[in-house]
Amino acid sequence: MFLLFNNNITNGQEGNLIMYLIAKRAVDITLSFLGLIILLPVFFIIIIAIKIESRGPVLFKQKRVGINKVHFNILKFRTMKIDTPKDSPTHLLVNPDQYITKVGKFLRKTSLDELPQIFNILLGDMSIIGPRPALWNQYDLIEERDIYGANEVLPGLTGWAQINGRDELPIDIKAELDGEYVKKMGVIFDVKCFFGTIISVLKSDGVVEGGSSTKSRVEEKLSK
Repeated sequence: MFLLFNNNITNGQEGNLIMYLIAKRAVDITLSFLGLIILLPVFFIIIIAIKIESRGPVLFKQKRVGINKVHFNILKFRTMKIDTPKDSPTHLLVNPDQYITKVGKFLRKTSLDELPQIFNILLGDMSIIGPRPALWNQYDLIEERDIYGANEVLPGLTGWAQINGRDELPIDIKAELDGEYVKKMGVIFDVKCFFGTIISVLKSDGVVEGGSSTKSRVEEKLSK
């Protein structure tokens, strides 16, 4: 890992980092397992709603970039019709509303479509907190993240960039925020990201389905 082999890290810092990563993985396993049990009724309700509205699979799999740029399949509840163009971020589609189902619109607004990633966390593909995994073909974002070592940590269900703009952020700003997370990552910062995510979800901050109406909100965030 970039963090462990960084020459600027002392032996003491490296030891603390290793302990933090072990604890982080233990928390990921514990919380994701408990979450899976507690949210099982929610899973069943969502599955039924998806199947009633549209034909096709309940889950949506998409190739994403994991730690050390190793690809894995991220899991989501399907929120779009089966004829939607693949491997393209929703906010870059032309008139994305034509592809999103009614149930899918609700799932996206509430971020409930992300719940199946609990399995990705259990399997070790992801963590609860970390940079959101890039699409395999988002080469510009992947390249920018290389600058900050953000490709060398486990991607997360949510992260620092997620609560500071989400879909609204330009690639360079998103990568810079991911790099800020890598630099500050620790228990306190993870807790800050976790509770910041809850607030962002409740406010539906940064959720953008189209790319044509985001400029003013991006500029507002960048000016803060």
